[in-house]
Amino acid sequence: MLKSFQNLTRFERGLWLVSVAAVLVSAIFGGKENLPSALCSLIGVTALIFIARGDVLGQILSIAFALLYGIISLTFSYYGEVLTYLGMSLPMALLSLISWLRHPYKTEERKEVAVGHVGAPEAVLLFALACLVTLIFYFLLKALHTANLGVSTLSVATSFVAAYLTFRRSPYYAIGYAANDLVLIVLWILAAAADLRYLSMVVCFVMFLLNDLYGFVSWQRMRRRQAAGK
Repeated sequence: MLKSFQNLTRFERGLWLVSVAAVLVSAIFGGKENLPSALCSLIGVTALIFIARGDVLGQILSIAFALLYGIISLTFSYYGEVLTYLGMSLPMALLSLISWLRHPYKTEERKEVAVGHVGAPEAVLLFALACLVTLIFYFLLKALHTANLGVSTLSVATSFVAAYLTFRRSPYYAIGYAANDLVLIVLWILAAAADLRYLSMVVCFVMFLLNDLYGFVSWQRMRRRQAAGK
């Protein structure tokens, strides 16, 4: 972990520090009861900065984030988030960890995951799977009387697409997660309006959005660099 931190660029360290500072400030205003959400957010933003680098440590931290986030979501009856993260994102993070470990890209200067490619036929399959998963989750969430059902269902769709693309090591995973971040910002604003304890989750996903946008840029650079054999 120490070596992974040392390998961060100056910009990446700055982005991580800004993200951590924003989460901590929101936690201070939220009070002691906000500490679990703040811890979850800190793990999340740290995971994203390493995923943006193609560092397998990011996937390990994603597993911890999915577990803690699912528990926090349960406290606000966001069963969609509970099912999505514990029933889908957590297993997909485990599969992604295995996939990344099996597909390393090593040079004398760096060690990172090999960038993958999702072609048109697989993209069509992904769309069909996303529709099927979203439909199934919609009826499950409706039966559980999930809060903010429409937004929660949309979160399932974007989460599945993002998780699948992460597993396939596609740079477009970051676009999928950025879309999911926007959905979750809305979802947790609704929660924070009822209980300020959840304000840190809003800040968390705003920082996630910035990190995921950077992740897309970083992975495009990785793709070009690896294609050139560097």
